[in-house]
Amino acid sequence: MSSIDCIFCKIITGLIPSPRIFEDDQFICIRDIQPQAKIHLLLIPKHHVASLDEAFPTQGVSYSTMLARMMELSVQIARENHLLPPGYRSVINTGKGGGQTVFHLHLHLLSGDV
Repeated sequence: MSSIDCIFCKIITGLIPSPRIFEDDQFICIRDIQPQAKIHLLLIPKHHVASLDEAFPTQGVSYSTMLARMMELSVQIARENHLLPPGYRSVINTGKGGGQTVFHLHLHLLSGDV
């Protein structure tokens, strides 16, 4: 499932080219084009879910398995890209008030001068 107006969906489908740090059948990882740290990666599920709030609705399907896999991959990607050690910060912005600007769930991995 994708959203026709979503920039991340366009990157996932190749409509907008973006080099991949990582890709499997469920996720891609790319560099943020407006980095907030020396290293700023974005881990993005290929399935379009607008936000963390929508990933855990009060009724209906939960995406807990997808989120667990996202966290697992974040550690793998951090290790492969030498963010461990020394360490990195994981951030998921949720909603406009939480700083979310692209409404496709994604995890920021930030390291170095965070």
